[in-house]
Formats: sequence, C-alpha cells, structure tokens
Amino acid sequence: MTTETLENPAESAENWYSEEAATFGDRLAAAREAAGLTQADLAQRLGVKTKVIEHWEADAKEPRANRLQMLAGMLGVSLMWLLTGEGDGVELPDEAAAEAAQVKGVLAEIRELRAAMSAMTGRLGRLEKRLRQGTTDRAA
Repeated sequence: MTTETLENPAESAENWYSEEAATFGDRLAAAREAAGLTQADLAQRLGVKTKVIEHWEADAKEPRANRLQMLAGMLGVSLMWLLTGEGDGVELPDEAAAEAAQVKGVLAEIRELRAAMSAMTGRLGRLEKRLRQGTTDRAA
C-alpha cells in the first residue's frame, strides 16, 4: 500500500482489494475469510494440502487455471476479481462491519424471541396440567 493511500482512508476503502493495494494472495485470503472458511477447509474442498493454500495466500505460488475457476466458484467471487481486483468480489470492510452489526442485532432479537417462546411454552404446559387435574378431580 502506498503512503498516499494510508494517509487518505476514504481512498484506501475505495481501492481496498484493487490491483494497486492488494495481491492475489490478499484477495484469496479475504474471499476465504468472507466465506467463513479456514485454510484447511478450503484445501479439503479443493483436494489440495493446506500448505498449498498457505503458499497461494503468501503469493509464493499461483494456482493453475482449473483451480482458479474452482476457487472463484467456491468463494463466490469473480475470477477477474481474484486476478485483478476488478469485478465482483468481497464487500468493503466498512460494509461488511455494518452488515455484521445488523446480523448481530437480528440474532439478538431471535434469542429474545426464543426465550419468550420458551417461557410461554412453560406457562402453557402448567395451564394444561392444571386443566387436566381439574377434569380428573371432577371425574373421580
């Protein structure tokens, strides 16, 4: 990354994974992480050793064309983005952080609803038990 890019955060966000700012290995690592995969997970899916993924992400080696195509498909990015940084790739860090915060909020609301449903299920069970006991007492 250039010092100019470091001084201007807006510009660095715009070109986060562009050809000037990131390498193939950087984009591969970002796409893998965005997909929620470890290096070992990706290696297993591709049928290669974890060390191969490490080398690709470190820009020590490059994958063959058939592996590139598979990588793009598995990671949900365009082949062009993996190679050049242009095209459909991972979201910018700011967008991803905002989306992650939104997801956390939704998950918290789901947990609250589950807790409320659980409490209501317990209450319903107790009422049903009282009802059954009432009908049993009358039958006897």
